[in-house]
Amino acid sequence: MIEKFRNIGIIPVVVLNDSGHAKTLANVLCEGGLPCAEVTFRTSAAKESIFKMKEAYPEMLVGAGTVMSIEQVDDALEAGAEFIVTPGFNEKVVAYCLEKEIPITPGCMDTYAIERALSYGLTTVKFFPAEAAGGIKMIKALSGPYRNLSFIPTGGINEKNIKDYLELPQIVACGGSWMVPSSLIDAENFSEIDVLVRDAVAIVKAVRG
Repeated sequence: MIEKFRNIGIIPVVVLNDSGHAKTLANVLCEGGLPCAEVTFRTSAAKESIFKMKEAYPEMLVGAGTVMSIEQVDDALEAGAEFIVTPGFNEKVVAYCLEKEIPITPGCMDTYAIERALSYGLTTVKFFPAEAAGGIKMIKALSGPYRNLSFIPTGGINEKNIKDYLELPQIVACGGSWMVPSSLIDAENFSEIDVLVRDAVAIVKAVRG
């Protein structure tokens, strides 16, 4: 899973208020060269949205984000989610995912959370909220003692700073929502989303080839 993330470079963090938009958004992402989505459990449409995306595009890498309970893990897996992302280090959720052998990327922003992640055998964490927690400088500092740790920074990542993040060898991929803003999804302005997606993919290719 980590290698799949690395190859894609960007994990679109998607907030869907209406599952009716899921299939069209999945099409835009896949056609634009970004066949991946982290559908956040911030809305009641998350479970159905994951199901519709995977049903329409089984080859697409779809996971669940903002997962904060075992019940949400079960809902996500039932819908077809292939990975779980949490905003912080939720020990119960992490243990449950590892028990079920489901890829889990917990949110960590300090050494305490990182130590807990390492104690569970995890070597890749979500650095969140990236920009607010110190951004690239903080990641470089943490990479000193934790040399075998990889990061997926999320929070405050956009088209202006993602290049700098992707150039760091310890960055697997970056999570972001700038190419899939809820305002454009709700307005069904998928043509504009298509442009943003393709621009994002171009940045990744320019950095990583």
